[in-house]
Amino acid sequence: MSARFVALGLMLLVLAGCATTRQVAAPAAAVLEGAELDAAQSRLATREQALRAQPAIAFSGRVALAKGREGGNGRIEWRQQGGDYRVTLSAPVTRQSWSLEGGADGGARIDGLDGGPREGADAALLVRDATGLEIPVGALADWAAGMRADPARFGAAAVEYDANGQLLRLHQDGWTIDYLGWQSDVAGVDGGLPARVDARRDDARVRLIVDAWQLGDAPEPQ
Repeated sequence: MSARFVALGLMLLVLAGCATTRQVAAPAAAVLEGAELDAAQSRLATREQALRAQPAIAFSGRVALAKGREGGNGRIEWRQQGGDYRVTLSAPVTRQSWSLEGGADGGARIDGLDGGPREGADAALLVRDATGLEIPVGALADWAAGMRADPARFGAAAVEYDANGQLLRLHQDGWTIDYLGWQSDVAGVDGGLPARVDARRDDARVRLIVDAWQLGDAPEPQ
């Protein structure tokens, strides 16, 4: 058995201890025109600017990861400070976890898998080679917060809105990101922050339920 599939088995063991994140159907987008479309686009650009001005963004919640017929569920904690990030996946029942740390240069390190730490120059490739799962590491923090990721790295994003002008869906880097729920009580963010996100590309899928957001330099959410 290859080291990659041993690592995948251990990771899924970590994730298997948590309840699944139930799939929710994505609603249809509204067709906005004229002043309504201008207002929605302006609102999105303004909230992106406000979020990028934050010294740090962190969230905690539940995640379901799948690649084809392989996958699992677990707890996720993500803290982003500029280009630096730390992601921890864990299963409270088994008390097993693994973590991924990386920076703006694209390099990353995984701790907690069998065989010791692993490092690579590309975080997404590192995760895929180590576990067999496809996770859009470089863009996921932006997408989770309801922002378009850096177009220089991930290409231009196509945006869809609901009838109220709220962000409903992004298409970027081959991924489709659906926003299925929002937390409206996040201080300082017009329109709130996503509560439920579903990202997919081909047979890869990331489903995220955010329990808590934290902006600025305060402690990470629990």
